[in-house]
Amino acid sequence: MHRLKIISGHLSSSGSPSYTRDLRRTECGSAGSSSPEDVVVVHGRRTAIGKAKRGAFKDTTPDELLSAVMTAVLTDVGLSPDKLGDVCVGNVLQPGAGALMARVAHFLSGFPDTVPCYTVNRQCSSGLQALLNVAGAIRSGSIDLGLACGVESMSLRAVGDPGDLSSRLPDIDKARDCIIPMGITSENVAERFGVSREKQDAFAVSSQQKAARAQSSGLFQQEIVPVTTRFEDADGKEREVTVSRDEGIRAGTTLAALSKLRPAFKPDGTTTAGNSSQVSDGAAAVLIGRRAAVEALGLPVLGVLRASAVVGVPPDLMGIGPAVAIPAALKQAGLTVADVDVFEINEAFASQAVYCVEKLGIPLEKVNPNGGAIALGHPLGCTGARQVVTLLNELRRRGTRAYGVVSMCIGTGMGAAAVFEYPGP
Repeated sequence: MHRLKIISGHLSSSGSPSYTRDLRRTECGSAGSSSPEDVVVVHGRRTAIGKAKRGAFKDTTPDELLSAVMTAVLTDVGLSPDKLGDVCVGNVLQPGAGALMARVAHFLSGFPDTVPCYTVNRQCSSGLQALLNVAGAIRSGSIDLGLACGVESMSLRAVGDPGDLSSRLPDIDKARDCIIPMGITSENVAERFGVSREKQDAFAVSSQQKAARAQSSGLFQQEIVPVTTRFEDADGKEREVTVSRDEGIRAGTTLAALSKLRPAFKPDGTTTAGNSSQVSDGAAAVLIGRRAAVEALGLPVLGVLRASAVVGVPPDLMGIGPAVAIPAALKQAGLTVADVDVFEINEAFASQAVYCVEKLGIPLEKVNPNGGAIALGHPLGCTGARQVVTLLNELRRRGTRAYGVVSMCIGTGMGAAAVFEYPGP
């Protein structure tokens, strides 16, 4: 009915140029329609998410993490890697300028040298941006199938060194704001929009509880690729272990316990280690393609990419990005918040997640039903791809046609969102 209302509105209008643009854009990714040119998701897998510096992946290089998911996705669907037109890898803390790590993972996975690959860095949205880049190549006709990935080892690469920047940076307010620590931007959002410590802690507890329920129920098993690796334990002994469970989930988290934690970034602040995302290691990969090519190969369709948006916001309030990006993406898809069944919104900080959810009027039961980054962790370049995998698996479990949104804030002041449709069994 919503779609019919959109079309009816177009037909009853004066036919202005802006009106025609809106009609064309909505049809291009129209929710509920089916076209041979649709960009569809075939399959996705992720590693478990490890605790940076302390977890089982602390000594595992990002190319190995990446190779595990790249191999698993193609093996699962029985696709030869030479069918891929391109591989794009989201990665933020880029070793070897990014390209070396991705190409090494490419060959560790047994991919032929004829298949190209590259990396992309749009900070916390890098894994989603990789998917949007591959989707763009499909839409342009350059390729029919591509692999979109995200990976991060926050154990082996540190955040903090901004690199070489202009001496004029202190003189330009917005430029200077780009290097504000993310924890301070969280405090800025909390102060500006009145997000209390109590709300932040309650949101964090809920994230932990939902993730714990999902883990104990085995909901993550179908999306996680077990990875066998080696690490040095606290006694200095090298151990081999197979990692198949997210390490950051704390099932016993309580509001009372979180309320005792000290502010992490300002003495009088409200952002703590307990209501912020965890520093983590992990990887994810998503196979996407043109519907006609996917069906010709006999591959399944797990989801359809209906719309996407990347927006800019003030750098000192970077956490509000989803509150701007989500409406932009939904407008393209011809949908409203009420039409969406599940929102996967990255929990960089509880302050910004709470603000975005309240600003958009999203019912809490629709937000991160299996927990988010506060419980699972946030391997920077991996997160966007991981969210897509988690979202589409959740929609599939519900067993009926449904819509989902993946969104996140982005350091230096941006937000990204993408709308997916699960077509039904």
